[in-house]
Amino acid sequence: MWASLLEEIPRFFTYYNLIFLLQAGARTIGLSAIGCIIGFVTGFFLAIMRVSRGRSFLPIRLFSINFVEFFRRVPFLVTLMLVFFICQAANLQFSVFTVSMITVCLIASGFIAEIVRAGIESVNVTQWEAADVLNFTLAEKLRLVIIPQAWKVILAPVFSFFLSFIKDTALASQIGVIELTYSGKVLNNKGFSAILVFGTILIMYFIISYPLALFGRWMERKFAISKH
Repeated sequence: MWASLLEEIPRFFTYYNLIFLLQAGARTIGLSAIGCIIGFVTGFFLAIMRVSRGRSFLPIRLFSINFVEFFRRVPFLVTLMLVFFICQAANLQFSVFTVSMITVCLIASGFIAEIVRAGIESVNVTQWEAADVLNFTLAEKLRLVIIPQAWKVILAPVFSFFLSFIKDTALASQIGVIELTYSGKVLNNKGFSAILVFGTILIMYFIISYPLALFGRWMERKFAISKH
């Protein structure tokens, strides 16, 4: 078996196969990066809506709660199919990549909103009360008092979510997006060994994920909660 694999390597790592894999890897990175960036920004604001107080904030607070609970409870694949068929029903001429992008942004927003909310609520209530005494607005409370303390709690689970999310984008292949996992299936169907093909895909996922894991550890150390 190993002898046949060694013979297959030169035929597998051709220019066109490498370009095909790199393009698939770029789509995986694109889905993950844009989804996580937009998801973080949107999720951050959803979390702020959810912890806002007062009757005037009630409509946006209810919207935030329903949005987060819906997209955290529905599986990725079901959400993907739902967005895909809604776009078709609305006659929106979106590419399958765009549909996948919308889906990952919605799901990332829901999950990150919950992580940020938990971080904000981890800050002692006396910090909120102190900000009230100083007559801070909500924006000032969050920017000057709450977020700097909550940030230390938010970082670790956010980076863990980012890492798992890179793998979840493989489900985009179900509507025809040629990302890494789908490219592996294509090459395997062309007759290349599954061990060689998916071993290469495994290494590519590792190359994409590991730098993010290192960056997350560095950020955690930088913003580590003092034990003193």
